[in-house]
Amino acid sequence: MTPTWIGMAAGLLTSVASLPQVLKTFRSRQARDLSIWQPVLLTIGVALWLIYGMLIRDTPLILANITPLGCNLALTAMKLLFRHNDPQP
Repeated sequence: MTPTWIGMAAGLLTSVASLPQVLKTFRSRQARDLSIWQPVLLTIGVALWLIYGMLIRDTPLILANITPLGCNLALTAMKLLFRHNDPQP
């Protein structure tokens, strides 16, 4: 196994890791238990990794950060959009 394939496998796993949370939040239309800071900070971090990957022209790094960027942007948006749907404690 080459370093590129290891990078692609790692990128695939970390990319799909946020999908279950995105789907659950979208289906339930509730984001009360999500901290706004987790997806915001991950969005910034992933965006920086994506920019870095583009600057050094590293395909696995670029591909590995596209999906998580979208997922974390979606979670941030849903946290803000669905706040009125959250049950009050």
